This record gives sequence, C-alpha cells and structure tokens, in this order.
Amino acid sequence: MIALTNLRVEQMERPIGLWTRHPRFSWWIDAGEETGLIQTAYELEIEHAGGAAWRTGRIESRDSVLVAVEGFSARSATAYRWRVRCWVNAATEPTAWAESSFETSLLDAEDWRARWIEPRQLPVRPDGAATFAELFSLRIDTPPEERLLPTPHLRQRFRVEEQPVRARLYATAHGIYHAEINGAPVSDEIFAPGVESYDIHLSFQTFDVTDRLAVGENVLGVVLSDGWYAGRVGILGSSRGYGETLQALWQLEVEYPGDRRETVTSDGTVVSSTDGPVRYADLAVGELYDARIAWDGWSTPDFDDTAWEPVAVVHAEQSLLPFVGEPVRRVVEVPAERIVRTPAGERVVDFGQVIAGRVRFRVRGERGSVVRLEHSEVLDQHGDFFANIVGPNKDQTDVYILRGDPEGETWEPAFTFHGFRYVRIQGFPGDANPEDFTAVVTASDLPVIGHLETSDARLNRLHENVRWSQRANFLSIPTDCPQRERYGWTGDLQVFAETAATNMSVGPFLTRWLRIVRDDQLPDGQIMNISPSPPQLDHLLDGPPPSYDDAIMLLASSAGWGDVIALAPLVLFEHFGDRRVLAENYPAMVAWTQYQIESARCGVPPRLLKASLTPAERERQRALWNNQPNFGDWLAPSTLRGPDASQMNAPRRTGEVIGSLYHGHLLDAMARIADILDRPDDRDRYAARARAARMAFAEEYIDADGVIPGGLQGPYVVALAFDFVPERKKAAVVARLIELIHEAEDHLDTGFLSVAFLLDALWENGHRDLAYTLLLQDTAPSWLYQVDRGATTMWEGWEAITPDGTVTDLSFNHYAFGCVDDWLYRRLGGLQLESPGYRESRVAPDVEGPLTGAAAHIDTPYGRLASRWSRRADGHVEMEVVVPPNTTTTIELPDGARNIDVHGAAAGPARGGRIRSGSGVVTVAYDLTTATRDPGKEAGSALTAPR
Repeated sequence: MIALTNLRVEQMERPIGLWTRHPRFSWWIDAGEETGLIQTAYELEIEHAGGAAWRTGRIESRDSVLVAVEGFSARSATAYRWRVRCWVNAATEPTAWAESSFETSLLDAEDWRARWIEPRQLPVRPDGAATFAELFSLRIDTPPEERLLPTPHLRQRFRVEEQPVRARLYATAHGIYHAEINGAPVSDEIFAPGVESYDIHLSFQTFDVTDRLAVGENVLGVVLSDGWYAGRVGILGSSRGYGETLQALWQLEVEYPGDRRETVTSDGTVVSSTDGPVRYADLAVGELYDARIAWDGWSTPDFDDTAWEPVAVVHAEQSLLPFVGEPVRRVVEVPAERIVRTPAGERVVDFGQVIAGRVRFRVRGERGSVVRLEHSEVLDQHGDFFANIVGPNKDQTDVYILRGDPEGETWEPAFTFHGFRYVRIQGFPGDANPEDFTAVVTASDLPVIGHLETSDARLNRLHENVRWSQRANFLSIPTDCPQRERYGWTGDLQVFAETAATNMSVGPFLTRWLRIVRDDQLPDGQIMNISPSPPQLDHLLDGPPPSYDDAIMLLASSAGWGDVIALAPLVLFEHFGDRRVLAENYPAMVAWTQYQIESARCGVPPRLLKASLTPAERERQRALWNNQPNFGDWLAPSTLRGPDASQMNAPRRTGEVIGSLYHGHLLDAMARIADILDRPDDRDRYAARARAARMAFAEEYIDADGVIPGGLQGPYVVALAFDFVPERKKAAVVARLIELIHEAEDHLDTGFLSVAFLLDALWENGHRDLAYTLLLQDTAPSWLYQVDRGATTMWEGWEAITPDGTVTDLSFNHYAFGCVDDWLYRRLGGLQLESPGYRESRVAPDVEGPLTGAAAHIDTPYGRLASRWSRRADGHVEMEVVVPPNTTTTIELPDGARNIDVHGAAAGPARGGRIRSGSGVVTVAYDLTTATRDPGKEAGSALTAPR
C-alpha cells in the first residue's frame, strides 16, 4: 500500500518555534511493493485552532521537497496542523492523507513585552591575550577560582489559576542559559541561545512547557553563564567579547480553556543570587561545582529565596530572531573503556574515542574532597597524559567538591564542553572503575543521513573518523576544532560542505550560520575568514595591510574562505533542493564577488608593482584576482617540513595562483546560481568574466611545458578541477602533477583548498590507480597514516603524531581534511547526485579497483538511496541498488561487464553499460572479463555487513 511518511516542515519534523511565515513542506512516498513511482499531483491542507487556514486543491506537480504554498502566510506564535496526499503514475485515486503539525515562534518585534533583566553580579574580568603578539608570551598564573565568577541564578514566582491547554516559553540571554520550571528543565537543549554575532542579531528559543506548569504557585528558574558572550573563547582566550555582564530575557505565554491568555515576562519581580554551587563556569576553562552548597530544588516554590536580591531592569539594543535549526543536545554517551596507570603514576580514563563533550561520573568520598578532571585528546609517546591544547585559558579542567553523601553522588558539568579522549583524574577517593565514568557527547542534534562501509576496515575507520569530527565541530556553528579556537572558519566549511551534506541533514543548521556570515560581512563586500567574527579580532581591520612577508599573516578575508557565501548555499541547493537559501544569500554573494572584481581591476600582484606592462598584459591582470594576499593552499605538507618550515610558505608560493583560480571558480558558481534564480543578465555577466579569467590564467600561469608556479601539487589539482587548463595544455599539466606526486614518493602534498579535488583530478584524467595509491597510502602524509596511528577523528595536521612517535600540540579533531569522505561515497559507494535533492541520481561504484565490496546509503529528501556490491575472486559482481520513489537513477556498469543479469525495477536491458531505473530495488549481476586494475593489492575481504 502506498503511503506518505516522513512529513517535514523546513526540513524538520513537527517543529515548534518555526522561524518563517512562509514554511515549505516535504514528504516521502512509501511505495510498499510498488516500483517506478512518480508523483503526478498533490493536495495540501493547513489549519489552526480557528479552522482551515489554506487548501491548495489538487496541484499537478512532481514536487515533494520544500514545497511552498502560494498565498499562505503563517501567523506569529500559532500552532498548525497540516496534511497532504498525492497521486502517483496513472492512478486516479490519491493516497490516504498523512498528517503532521508545526508551530511558529514570535515573528514580530511587537510580540515581545518582556524586559531585559540583569542580575546582581561582578563584571567579567578582562582576561586572555589582547593580540596575537601577546598570545605567545602571555602567562596566566592566577588560578581560575580567583579570576572567574559564580553563575547567577534567577527566580521568578508566578501563579497559574487553572490547568493550561498550552504554554510556551520564549527565552534568550547575553551569555548561555539553562531554564527550569518547578525543578524540571524546560527541555533537553544545552548551551542556548548558541553562538551569535551578538552585536547584530541574537536568537531566542521556543519551549513547550505546558506539562511543567501546576495549578497554584510556580517558579521559573534561569542560570546564566559567560558562554560565547563574555567567556574566554577563541585562540586568544580573551574574555568580554560582547559584554561584561550577563542578562536574560523571557516571555511565558499561557493559554487557558476558553481562549483566555496570560503572559509572564522577565521584569523587576525576578530575584537573583550568585551563592549557588556553580562557583565558575567557562566553555574553555571548565567548571567548578561545590556540592556542599545545598541548593536542591532551587527552582521550586518551596525554596527559601528571602536572601536573594532583586534584578535590575535594563535597556538592551538587541535584534531578536527565532532560532533556526536543531538545538545543541547531549547526543551520544561513550562509556569509559579502561583506566590506565601511566608511567608517571597518574590515573587516566580512556574513552577510546576523541569527542567534544564532558564527563559524567559517580563518586563516593568524604565531604569537601576535591576531584579534578583534566581533558586531553592524546597521550604522549611515552604513554603519559599530554595537554595538547595550549594557550591562554585552555585549561579544559572541571572540578567537583563532594558533599559527602554516603550513598555516593553523580555529577556532570552543565556550562562547559571539552575536546578529549583522555581524562586525568586527581583527588578521586578510593578506586576508580571504568563503569564510574561516561563521556557525554555534545553537538547540534543533526540527523545522520549517510553511511558507508567497504571491504577495507581502514577506510571504514576513516569514514567514522570524519563523522566523529563533523559531530564534534558542528556545535551551534561549524567550528574548526572543539577545544583550542572553536572559531567558525569559513574556509574549513567551504571545503567540507559536500561531505557535511552527505553525512548529516545540515540544511537548517548551515542556513542559520550563513545568516551570521552575512551579518559579519563588511560594507565593502568582504566575507570574513571567521564567522561569527569575534570583536577580539577587530584589530585585524585596523592594522597595516597584510603581506606575504609577514611572519604571521593576519587576514580579514581570503580567496577560498569568503567564497563559502556562494559555494555552501549551492551545496545546500544541490543536496536538499533548497532554492530559498540561494536567494537569501544572493545579495551577499554578489557583494563578495564584486569586491573581488573591483580589487582585481585596481591592482597587480606584488611581483609586478614595478613592471612596465603592455595594455594587453594589464588587461589580463584585471581578469585575475591575484593582487591581494590570501592563505593559498594552506598547510601543504611539504611546506611544513625542513629547516625553513613555516605556515607562511604555502601562501607565499601559491597565494597568487590560488587566488586567481578560486576567483574564476566563484564566477562559475555565480553564473550557475544566477541562472537558477532566473537572473539572465547576471548569469551572462559572470559567465563572460569567468571565460576571461580562464584565458588570462592559462596565458599568465601555465607555460608551454605545463608548469604552474609554486612547485606544489595543489595549484595543478585546483586548475584541473576548476577546468582552467586548456585542452592543448592538459596532458602536460597532468604529467607535471604526476611527476610531483612521484617526487613525493607517491604521497599527497595538497593543502586546505586543493585536497578535496586531488583524487578526482587524477581519476578524471586517466590515473585511477594513482588515486587509489594516494588513498591507501599508509605513511605520512596520508589519510590512512592517521588511521594506522590510532586516530578516531581527523587531525589538524597530517603528522600531528610524527613518524618517530613524537606527539605534537596540534588539534586532533579538525574535520577539513575529511572532505575525502565525499569521494568515498561517490567512487566506492557509487552514489552520485545528478539533480537537486537527488531527484536524478547516478550509481557508479568502482568495482574494478582494489576493493572487493562496498555499501552506502544516503537518506535523500525523497527517501533512501542505497547501493551494495561485492566482487568475487573470479570477477563475478553482484549489486543491489535501492531507488527512492519519485526519483530515477542511472546504474553504470564497467565496459568489461558481460553476462549481465538484471532483476527488479529496471526500465529495460542494459545498453552501453547503463541501466535506467525508477524507484524500487534493482539487482544486477555480471562478470568482469578484464582483470581488475590492481589485483595484487586487493584491500580487505568481501563485504559482510548486514543488510
């Protein structure tokens, strides 16, 4: 029986607090045993408590993803029910109705009646480094308990005269907040309101608290902590980024039978105290909890608050927006694997997995005993605890003072998280057992939609490492690492976006972050390298112009980094069919592109400043954005080795070329986006400049022998990937790239902006075997070197643990180099996107390479697309493909396929190595009459994972 399932509004299931008046609706078609289903029409109805709000009638359309309802405008703070049914193929009768719901948040500034309140508190003290120069010399000797402040607790009493039918709490803070009603948390969300550019916009949350209220007296309690607003975040570890005092705002809307309403707001009736058990809390430093302070039930009516002080009502110029996307939650629990006694004699808990989160533990001991938990991602080469995250206020240490309960006590910090696998425990009474410790993973609660498994266990571990790093760094915003900087580096996300959108449902999450990126955009169009752009780094805009001669080049924006404003929305359109995200970001991407165009027109690279250029040469330079310093192919491995090793080597050697290539790539993307948005004049203008950039690049940077300046693999890879190499020069350029790879003893030497394209550049230019050689390389630098060294996440540097075993102080949780996961899905699993949202797909796994099997699936906006294949030693291949309803796919078979046997939902016999298929399960079996490309190096055994 055909039915509609997985009903979503703005890509979320039954959202409350929806942020838009114009929601879009999506659904899956459950085909049952039917095959080849295509939706031909749908009907959608929306209603609220007052009755029907909108009926579309029958709409002749195949659309089932992010369907807008023309003419419908949702009301603020309103609950809606909606239902949908559809017609498929030639059916005259529709499916049964499928029903769901959504609820809007406060959508108008006039909806807010609450006042900002400020509890009695000391101002957050200035702390951390003020500049990068101070970063490397600053020593902080004062312990945290003498510098950090206790968390303010706030209470508001109110009465409820009868049982409400509906109650919603809208809340936010300057700082992070935790809210309770009558002793129970209002939700499982943590770290609200999340990371923001607070000086521009601030998100607020919507909580359903109907079941939290009781007839009679009630108490709303809120705890505030420094968080991202005033805490010691970022590489400088400096405090007071947006303010020095914590504030809160809330509005409780209560509805009673008979449509009677009552509103409770933050105001002067609230009282506060800083005498509670949380003596300090900081996202990076850690948390100190004194359990001797008996505040159980502090947010209940019976708690004695007579000593608490009234708050101040304050004025705050703050633009408020409903929170977009999934909240941060505790998403996974990881039990401790073992407790080791290190050679130094210390007790260290090993959780077996690097995560972002904190530890919950059980302990029993004397009152006043102090337990310290220090967190790190790695042990040193001797097996001792090693603090790999260094810098001001990077303590990553939690402290618990026991109350002395003879039955034992359990604690988990509430206002901090750390990057760690290992925890050094000090002061723990008696024996410590693994079952006493649990690592709690904190992350934005994004649905996992992709999975991959191959016949090579090392590649499976690599895939898992990528997902773990994505989970750890997708916390409110996409960050570079979850311990040292926690910055929203735009370049990291730009190179990782394809993988991110394949592994997880990141649409609303990245939509919100892109709004923050727009908030931070400079008036001249520059997109910042970091977003939110912390005020602590504002000095970068006031200093002298950056130069490749700088020891540390401090840039506000850069080629390949700022391009995220166009490339990430394009990825969201491709993977999730979201056209609106393109439109929302289009003005910002136009401004960024125009900034590059104007910059290119007005300048030349430093090497040509004194040159006498002909008119033709000057015109060529105007088509190349090569005059402003940029990070180039950042962190290319060879530039970090030897006596002259420096992070600046890659920018100096590749910046000019990479800037020109990414400028052209951005123009290509803009032409495509303009076409999607029906802007033909913009499309033609960007396409014409892209053609000029290609011609200029080939003339300026590719000589007759195919040599591109810089002497590194990255520029060759990017030039090939972006189609900047004329056909007449392609063979020479490819040959030179192959030479560079062989000179590196068949190792990659690609940095941030090229590594994502490395394997495809080889694959598509006739060097598939070499692509596999690099993928399966197990000595540094390589992906599997990390795996063989025991990595459980992606590393910041290819040799974060050097070949001689030395452990460096780099981050062991950076997702950027995990962009290879996208290649694994496409080439090994075979799942390839052909049209937005996978409405059209291609399944083309490489069955002739060193692997003997793979399985992959992606939960697309239409349903699950999956493939599974295995190859026997005699060359017999069996494949199963699952195609979701309302989509079609093309299954590509290798040229050597013979004796082809097709069953299931295939549209017809294989012709030219291709099978066109509609929805359903397609099974294909065939024999390979040609030998595999590398039969002596088969990776692993046949796939045995369960279906």
